[in-house]
Amino acid sequence: MRIFGLHWLDFGIVLLYLVLMLWLGKVASRWGKNLGDFYLAGRRLGKFYQFFLNLGSSTHADQAVAVTREVYRQGIGGMWIQFLVLFLTPFYWFTTAFFRRCRMITIGDFFTERFRSRFLGAAFAVFTLFMAFLSGGVGFLVAGKTFAALTPKPAAEYTAEEKRSVDLFQEYRSLGRKADQGLTAAERARYEELGERSKRGELKSFISTTNPVAVYVIYALIVGIYIIQGGFFAAALTDVVQGLLIIVFSLLLVPLALARLGGFAGLHAQVPDVMFQLFGSGALSDYGWHTVLAMSLANLVSIIASAPMMQTAGSAKDEMTARVGMLSGMFFKRFLMIFWGLTGLLAVGLYGASVHDPDLIWGVLSHDLLAPGLLGLMLASILAASMSSLNANSVTYSALFIRNLYQPFVRAKSERHTLGVGKVVIGLTILGSLGSAVFFDNILDLFKYFISFPAVFGAAIWLGFLWRRLTKAAVIVQVLVCVVIYAVIPNAFQASDWARRNPAFLLETQPRVVTLTSEAAAEDVAAGRAERLGQEFARVRRIEPTGIFFERVARENPSDPASAKVGFGRFEAELWVLSLCGADFTSSSKSQLVTVRFLFDALFPFVLLFIVSLFTRPVRKEHLDGFFGLIHTPVQADPEADARAVARARAHPEEFERRKLRPGSAWELMKPERRDLAGFFGSWLAVALILFLLWTAVRIR
Repeated sequence: MRIFGLHWLDFGIVLLYLVLMLWLGKVASRWGKNLGDFYLAGRRLGKFYQFFLNLGSSTHADQAVAVTREVYRQGIGGMWIQFLVLFLTPFYWFTTAFFRRCRMITIGDFFTERFRSRFLGAAFAVFTLFMAFLSGGVGFLVAGKTFAALTPKPAAEYTAEEKRSVDLFQEYRSLGRKADQGLTAAERARYEELGERSKRGELKSFISTTNPVAVYVIYALIVGIYIIQGGFFAAALTDVVQGLLIIVFSLLLVPLALARLGGFAGLHAQVPDVMFQLFGSGALSDYGWHTVLAMSLANLVSIIASAPMMQTAGSAKDEMTARVGMLSGMFFKRFLMIFWGLTGLLAVGLYGASVHDPDLIWGVLSHDLLAPGLLGLMLASILAASMSSLNANSVTYSALFIRNLYQPFVRAKSERHTLGVGKVVIGLTILGSLGSAVFFDNILDLFKYFISFPAVFGAAIWLGFLWRRLTKAAVIVQVLVCVVIYAVIPNAFQASDWARRNPAFLLETQPRVVTLTSEAAAEDVAAGRAERLGQEFARVRRIEPTGIFFERVARENPSDPASAKVGFGRFEAELWVLSLCGADFTSSSKSQLVTVRFLFDALFPFVLLFIVSLFTRPVRKEHLDGFFGLIHTPVQADPEADARAVARARAHPEEFERRKLRPGSAWELMKPERRDLAGFFGSWLAVALILFLLWTAVRIR
């Protein structure tokens, strides 16, 4: 018996998980009676809850899907789209301390207090609530696409249009396998026509019976009900169960896929060795070492603007609990990411290029490898990985609205009234996330916003903690300019028929043919390119042109080689700005284009902040003394002792001046204490260990 396309046992397991989440929300509701409990779990969470809260709130199923997608597309180097955060993890040792020592509820409160500006606090809240719709939408997309892959429609039930789409995909795949060895003129024309159709999303490897909107609605209702009941403590409590399921989600497919392929030896026999290169091939991959470095810098600027970080750190009972919980949860997530990357490689070994949408890989593997029962466990785990981030985030967004948009501008209301408004906001943010999932179809499209867009406020937060001279006016100017470049221009041009057809914006890189030395896989032996497995031979690859300003440039009529070209995807405004300054990108590779874009995203906000701050008035000294006294005072576990320490810091700012690396300067960089050095450099040892584990995993034969 099948229910909604699922075996009854799988459906039962998913239903059991959803009922458990609702029950835990009911249990947590006993501790969510006031604003402090609802938004910060009473600041009483210990290391156990902090570990699972950080693991759950930072681990999204969409991240695993994005990693496997990129590895499936271009090898293990593709996992850097997410794995680059490994190099940022040691910095959480300091950012967590900053946020816990703020003793605030939201990052919007930070802007209000640091710059004496309710406007900036409100601007950050509006910005983050908009981003909430995008980030939440990814969770819905993953759930919908996974259900789609698990419920394929029998070929006998295809409509004529659906059958044509699948047949064209198979033809395109067949021609693609021959492309490196040479195609006839007719085959080349047909291959290019089908490539244009693929860019437009017209080719499918299978058709699903699942209606994704129905999945989105059920998903939204469950999360909304339990999180509205218990607030941030409900997020922490459910994250314990969801964290355990995240582990299942990350590990379950790897041993089964390895068994199907014949172990690591079988994996290497089926997958070209170039796909095992950690930084990819400079000619073929989007993720060369320089790209990873640029994306890491952009992400380092952005991570501090992640809205839930203030509440996650603020819910800990003291500073060390917050730091240990953050680092342990984050490093365990980095460890699990190794298995996400392996899953992508295993998919290459099992399916080659036979799946039309790489976002579906996780679902296709699950449908192919898991028996009834295990499939239901995987579905519950995917829902857990998505819900664990959406629940904490939705409480954060509600707090931002209440603290930075509602309370500052509305006459004082009762706590019960305010809490009721906050719960309504939770429902609205979840509905907004559902709407963005309907609008977008590509998970990677959303990820490209997340990496750079938070840098709009991230640069100001970093400098706000470290540099006294940063001014309110500089932050306002920088935010406005960066919003125009990072958001307004890309979206306006992407939606504008004039821009999408403007020849100046349809420039493409030059096509290239590269020769790589590669070890033969089974496919190479079968095609006659090599005599035996592992034999080195020269592999010729044609690098097709790629859009410079638009992500994709395709012909309006794929069957007519003379038809006009049209731009698709994100408009890379950063590259356009640089081209106006004289930069020429036509001879660049895809990875070089990505590198330049993210370097711009990482550095440009700081340039603006420094320049404008030097010509505008800073915040008054007495206020800054009080703010930085708070930041430099460690949080005590005893609230009364902590209050006394804060009072002393505000009364004697001169004590902190002596502890600066450069006394008398505007830089608030303190001489490091022993635990700061131990935590930071110890974290780099953990980074090295995880890199070693990844390096080992891709070399096992």
